[in-house]
Amino acid sequence: MKPTSKLKASPSWGKMVGAFLLFLFALTTSAEDITVDNIKRNYIVYAPKNLGTGRPLLISCHGMNQDAAYQRNMLSIESVADTAKFVTVFPNGIDKSWDISGDQDIRYILALIDEMENKYSIDRNRVYLSGFSMGGMFTYHAMTRIADKIAAFAPISGYPMWGGSYTSSRPVPIIHTHGTSDDVVDFGGVASVLAGWVKRNGCPTQAKVQKPYRASHITRHTWGPGEEGVEVVLMEMADKGHWISNDNGVKTGEEIWKFCKRYSLNMKEPIVRITSPKNDLRILTFGGSTTINPIQVDVTATPREGKIAKVSFYDGSKLLGEVTEAPYTFSVESLTKGKHTIQAVATDDAGRTASSEFFVTANELSSNYVFSLFKEAGTVPEGWATSDSQDERVGYESGLTTGCRVFQFTGAQHDFDYGLYARNMRGTPKKGYARFADNRTTTMLYLHPGNYQILARMANWNRPNLSPATIALETIDGQTIHAETFTPAVNIACNTANSFTGVNTDEMTFDVNEFGQYAITFYTADVAWADLIVGRASIRRLGEPAGISTPEADTPVRYEYYNLQGQHVTPSSSGLYIQKAVSANGKSHSRVILR
Repeated sequence: MKPTSKLKASPSWGKMVGAFLLFLFALTTSAEDITVDNIKRNYIVYAPKNLGTGRPLLISCHGMNQDAAYQRNMLSIESVADTAKFVTVFPNGIDKSWDISGDQDIRYILALIDEMENKYSIDRNRVYLSGFSMGGMFTYHAMTRIADKIAAFAPISGYPMWGGSYTSSRPVPIIHTHGTSDDVVDFGGVASVLAGWVKRNGCPTQAKVQKPYRASHITRHTWGPGEEGVEVVLMEMADKGHWISNDNGVKTGEEIWKFCKRYSLNMKEPIVRITSPKNDLRILTFGGSTTINPIQVDVTATPREGKIAKVSFYDGSKLLGEVTEAPYTFSVESLTKGKHTIQAVATDDAGRTASSEFFVTANELSSNYVFSLFKEAGTVPEGWATSDSQDERVGYESGLTTGCRVFQFTGAQHDFDYGLYARNMRGTPKKGYARFADNRTTTMLYLHPGNYQILARMANWNRPNLSPATIALETIDGQTIHAETFTPAVNIACNTANSFTGVNTDEMTFDVNEFGQYAITFYTADVAWADLIVGRASIRRLGEPAGISTPEADTPVRYEYYNLQGQHVTPSSSGLYIQKAVSANGKSHSRVILR
């Protein structure tokens, strides 16, 4: 945007505005000194006007070779502090660095807390520590030394790269913010460090994932609540580098404050936790209006003082019901299309409350729906579950380098950019698969009666002679409704950089005669190291059920046999074969048999 002609014509006007802003800032910001261990230390403090007493304190530490002024400019938290009324201190490290193994800077932080209590009468139970890069490393170090002095921790783009230590004196709330393209402190190391704190805090090992969260580039992972109601949060900033992110309407400092303000060292509110469902739910209803089975919500509620009087259940602001005695279980019914916030609010006998929530998004599908839009290598995507006969994975899982996971293909020619790899290491029947809408995932697929078609592009990963794969529609308890076996036309040859073309689009048409919850499974052959790659899969409703008029019409009139490479054969010896049963109405289904 170009400046107006008046501003452009009057340079002195800009100087006057700048000076005025600096004057206003100076009223609430000051650079001050403090002596710790006979060393003069200095810091910048920002205190809003009309602060009052008993207000929180946020301490924000700079990165290596940076300083307090640079950290203040990057975090840009003054407007948040003005609204919420809290003090912010930006300390300077010695030689623009931090002691991340000893106690020199730990004593500095403790001295600052004392100083802020003396000058601003801050609430010592609501002190929060944050830091960028090396300041983030120091934040993790402080968790192990002064967890009894800091109510919540907020590291940014920094963690102990030499390995984490999880010896805090109490469970600690953590919100960690990090860019996926950070070339200074690698994003890839965040997961293992947070996993250690998730375990120490007694949080659920499966995170709740909000993607996107407030902006398209942010994924928010939440583990918890754990012991004493604490949570561990990862704010994953896609394609962001080694800096504090403040764009697309999302400010890192604001997110830190929203998280930290929930915690205090002397909390009296009850602890409430939704134990089931374990994550937000995505409901897909095909062929009719939103109709779902009741969702059972299980809650644990523990008082810090007194006893629990009730647990109330809400859909947004609408009260659904209350439970006054354990077990705190409630059935949510009749959800309509759209997004719902299901909240459990625990109230103790003194009227203190605490809440836990999850989201339900209900979509009504009427046309072709692609359910394999994979966009991230090294993951099992949300809504999918895999098995290789040894290891079972339930998405969302990331950071995977072996086993069933999404591959990104980079050859000069390739028929799809991403594909989900599944394998059967032992050859155990029906134990090599990739399944969409498995009952362990966050996705629920409901189909109204109708005639449907699944279209899928499948290849082999490392099967030079080609290995068949089966597509199956199953009930949520594992009963097969319809299945067909296909032999891929392409083997990618075990390298994501290979070019490949000629992948078939396989089609499976079937009837659904009863409304219900279903899963779609892609099975490998039941032989050791059989595999498949699902590159693109979709489902569409063709119309009303084609129907089978008589029971006899579904009776097989002939059987066809194929070897495991998909070649038509006449069984002449014992072994594994694919048996294809063809009915009088032309329908068919296949299975692997031992003769």
